[in-house]
Amino acid sequence: MIDDQLKQRLREAHGRMLEAGELLSLPRLDECYSLFRTRFGPDVLCGLDGELLLNTMHAHGRDSLVYWLEFKNDEELPAKFGSIAGGSAHKFGIYRRKDTGVWMTGSPRKQEELSVNDAIAIAREHRDQLVAGVDALSGLPRQATDAEYLSLQREMDSKAPYVSSTAWGHKYFSLLFPDKLDDYHVEEYQRFHLVKLLERPPEDGGRYVAAGMFMRLARELEWPVNHLTSVLNQVHGRPYRIWRVGTNLGESPADTIWPSVRDQNCVAIGWPYVGDLSRCGHNQESKERIAELLVRHYDMAPNVASRKAGEILNFTAVMAEGEPVLAASGERILGLGRIAGPYQFDPQTHQDAPHRRSVIWEWTGEFMLPDAREGLRTTVRSLKKSDNLIDVERRLLRAPTGLRIRINGHRGRKLQLDGIPGRVQVILERKGQVILYGPPGTGKTFWARRAGLDLVALSAFDQRFDQLDASDRARVEGSSDRRGLLRMCTFHPAYGYEDFVEGYRPVVDEHGGTLHFSLTDGIFKQLCSDAEREPQQRFILLVDEINRGDIPRIFGELLTLLERDKRGQAVHLPVSGERFSVPENVQIIGTMNTADRSIALLDTALRRRFGFVELMPDPAVLGDAVVADSIPLGEWLAALNDRIREHIGRDARNLQIGHSYLMQGGQPLAEFHEFVRVLGDDILPLLEEYCYEDYTALAKILGGTLVDETRQRIRHELLEPSRRDELIQAVLEPSPELVTSGKIIEQPLEEGEEPEDEDNDDGANR
Repeated sequence: MIDDQLKQRLREAHGRMLEAGELLSLPRLDECYSLFRTRFGPDVLCGLDGELLLNTMHAHGRDSLVYWLEFKNDEELPAKFGSIAGGSAHKFGIYRRKDTGVWMTGSPRKQEELSVNDAIAIAREHRDQLVAGVDALSGLPRQATDAEYLSLQREMDSKAPYVSSTAWGHKYFSLLFPDKLDDYHVEEYQRFHLVKLLERPPEDGGRYVAAGMFMRLARELEWPVNHLTSVLNQVHGRPYRIWRVGTNLGESPADTIWPSVRDQNCVAIGWPYVGDLSRCGHNQESKERIAELLVRHYDMAPNVASRKAGEILNFTAVMAEGEPVLAASGERILGLGRIAGPYQFDPQTHQDAPHRRSVIWEWTGEFMLPDAREGLRTTVRSLKKSDNLIDVERRLLRAPTGLRIRINGHRGRKLQLDGIPGRVQVILERKGQVILYGPPGTGKTFWARRAGLDLVALSAFDQRFDQLDASDRARVEGSSDRRGLLRMCTFHPAYGYEDFVEGYRPVVDEHGGTLHFSLTDGIFKQLCSDAEREPQQRFILLVDEINRGDIPRIFGELLTLLERDKRGQAVHLPVSGERFSVPENVQIIGTMNTADRSIALLDTALRRRFGFVELMPDPAVLGDAVVADSIPLGEWLAALNDRIREHIGRDARNLQIGHSYLMQGGQPLAEFHEFVRVLGDDILPLLEEYCYEDYTALAKILGGTLVDETRQRIRHELLEPSRRDELIQAVLEPSPELVTSGKIIEQPLEEGEEPEDEDNDDGANR
């Protein structure tokens, strides 16, 4: 029996989704289930054999079982029954290569060719296990108890060990038995949503053991289980981790950094001598590098250093924006918040604990988790024990209001923005200026502008920008007769102090027509003057391509005045002699393309005064979009960037291709001709520039069909409409495993986690 408050939230979301047409009606659901059984039910599969069985189950055409389970999304069967997209075709145990027609098995790293007879044998085994699983489910009572679902799990493990343990097998069974199984096909999703409902997941693992809990809730709400899971996805979002971060730098209570991180809206860890880890990814190479530094600088045993390196990487590279975090001291929890920004290394102002993550504190005050010893002697740990997870979710549900980060006392302060704008907001609160940086096509200008518009709109009108009427939008953006609250300029090599602050500019006398020079205020001085007249209003300057300007020349003495503790202090400007200061209600958002210039090459004074938000290519934004029924955009982009990082060499991480190239109007490209246009006009020229006439490297990135390495040219003729099939094959050639790939969701919540030895580690957050 779930909490009444939670139940009400679900009912309200259900009503909204019904009204918006986001849920299938009961008759429509019955039609879909009946159609699937007619096409692929156990009786149908038992009537097939040989190559007909093999192709019906595993060929990746539109009429196969695996296609219907992974990609089918039309009037016959909409994609509303739980996604199994992700990974490669190997997840089905067998697939046929599109380019050669050969049947394959194994793994993406170790592929094995199969004879047709061997492939048929595997298809028969899969068919027999599907039929055995159907028999087990047929014997399960409609309103089975948890004990009966546990027995079902054990029977499935015994009679259908391979198929029942896969996401595609679970989806097959759930489409045949929607009255007995939920349509979460990944165990982590089931457990995540139960915890969010404040329900304790079963002790035993498996994809079937928890189904009874979802079925009971669906009956209680009088919904089909498909409606329940859809609503839970809408209300809860995707699974996330809950983190515990220590606040002691040593064994003594006096070594606590809690008051500091609480007031500075962040969590932090020590280990200053390992240095800046912003370039370390969540991989074995980074872990080994950090472990070596820990051994060298902290005289740590290698096994402890390896484990501690994993914890540090969790902090720097795994903890995700929006995930809950607990500030802990021993068994006591001191604060509960959400991660609000990327990893930052700040040794100048925080020498003892320079590794930092911004946080929005939802709740402060001491409490203890039900199992207070979980993660007790670790620096950073994601919680695993259900009782602790439920306790945190219950506290988040009832967190007091008014504890969110505030915006310099201006209006709109109680609303914390989400996503990237939220990260910008937190850094502006702390620093006053921020730079969004990353490779081309990652949406830097888009997100900078959206964040700026929302922040000044909240300050002026207590509403986000898209909620404003036309006149209020004009106040934010400016009009022909009034400058706006958000203003924009673009730096370039010729941009100077006179454009930004003040200088003498040529002016033609309107009466005599003579030319003379007049002292003119630049865009930043104008903004500061307007901000002084409206001290309760936020003003933001968006500087696009900030790295392309000569920063010391453009800012001059104003670089010092940008620091938070020097706002309001005045200097005499060297040209006009006027006293000038930067008001507290002025903030700067910059963008920087790292393909032009690495962040490490920025002026040191600028780096110290700005916060930074890194935007990297995000294939997940493209979802499961596929063009030409063959090219999964997200996975194709991820594979392309993998090859760029492998073959371009130094600084390749900053030369990747951003996801926004494959988007139009905020949505993934839908038509093949749009993909071809982007490929020809944007991606190919960019890669040619990156490779500096190195067509060997270019061929390794794009494939030998698209690049004529001998003649040192790209075969642009393949972009002609008449060569469509050849182009598709050329594009997929470097990554044949992408033939059936889509959006990756079946990833463990935490990869590579090593067992903790809590008795051999002092647990200090140094």
